[in-house]
Amino acid sequence: MPRAIEPWKINLISVWFGCFFTGLAISQIIPFLPLYLEQLGVSGGESLSLWSGLTFSITFVISAAVAPLWGSLADRKGRKLMLLRAALGMALVILLQAFVTEAWQLLLLRALMGLTSGYIPNAMALVAAQVPRERSGWALSCVSTGQIGGVILGPMLGGLLADWVGLRTVFIVTAALLMISFLVTLFLIKEIGYVPVSKKDKLSGREVFRSLDNPKLMLCLFCTTMVIQMCNGSVNPILTLFVRELAPHAENIAFLSGVIAALPGVSALMAAPQLGRLGDRIGTQRILLATMVIALLLFIAMSFVTSATQLGVLRFLLGFADGAMMPAVQTLLVRHSRDTITGRIFGYNQSFMYLGNVAGPLLGAAVSAVAGFRWVFFATAVVVLINVLFLKRFYRRPQTELPASAVRSAASPASAAESAETQD
Repeated sequence: MPRAIEPWKINLISVWFGCFFTGLAISQIIPFLPLYLEQLGVSGGESLSLWSGLTFSITFVISAAVAPLWGSLADRKGRKLMLLRAALGMALVILLQAFVTEAWQLLLLRALMGLTSGYIPNAMALVAAQVPRERSGWALSCVSTGQIGGVILGPMLGGLLADWVGLRTVFIVTAALLMISFLVTLFLIKEIGYVPVSKKDKLSGREVFRSLDNPKLMLCLFCTTMVIQMCNGSVNPILTLFVRELAPHAENIAFLSGVIAALPGVSALMAAPQLGRLGDRIGTQRILLATMVIALLLFIAMSFVTSATQLGVLRFLLGFADGAMMPAVQTLLVRHSRDTITGRIFGYNQSFMYLGNVAGPLLGAAVSAVAGFRWVFFATAVVVLINVLFLKRFYRRPQTELPASAVRSAASPASAAESAETQD
């Protein structure tokens, strides 16, 4: 008889598809938001830029504010319920965006979309709580490839649909994809071994951090998440203009810029599971520090490129580091926190991720306006360097978890003291 698939593996596959459809749905709208605002009557370069910036960023700002709330509710009510809430809520809000007639209506719905967010962090928390801890790095890296794959294909699919069936129809298709995420979650994901945290046992934010073995490291990991998102977003406002500066005679600047923008995602998709598995073997913290140093060097190298080809090659290499950094942070969050507060921890981490989504483009736009395009890469490298120094300062090697049999055999005070001494 064939051996039954373990429940956590079924959940992992189901969560992968849910994250893929969520990433696909959200990213395919972003590229044509300015065009949609023009259809809604926003005209003039300055007005369009202002409305585009507000419409894009308001979702992330509100998501950052409410992410800890959803994380706390996940610990009390279950992660699957939060996945269903996020998928259904985003589907309904995005569907309504297809029928707006004024720019302020779109802005309001984009703000409401921020309130309904949280599918991917809760998916990560659910996987982290059920996967064997010695395989958590590999599992979280696999889940991240679902999101990355969706984010890569989303803009291409959105552009094709916008040209083929019109902008408003893209919102309807997006809502349908999110409904697929909802159905996958509803019928395939089983939350196993979940023990709800009662309202009286719920910890305050201060108590959550007091319960951690290394709260300073946890804050540093949150900041690392923000820095990773800043690095990904700081180049976005200037990428097309920088490519045009590097290749002034190219006739297909938009296509060339799109390819260069997508290259890190392609290599991240290739590298994430392998690097996650390697982190489980040699230490996730080593993978995180090594890939951040590699990213630092690549950003410095990008500031000296003289052709679009050189920029594309360096961004492709950057993707290998990108594919490891965020899953490594999430794995360390799991290993330095207890299951009863995993939702809260991932909620806080998601807030910092959203803040990075807002701060990155602001950093890139400000530095390029003051000093030029090339200094954006150098400024990003400086931010990464500061983060690496803080990580090395606050990281403390986690204690190795022993198998249950070893714990039973090491019950005597002498053996326990010897074990602690060895781990230190």
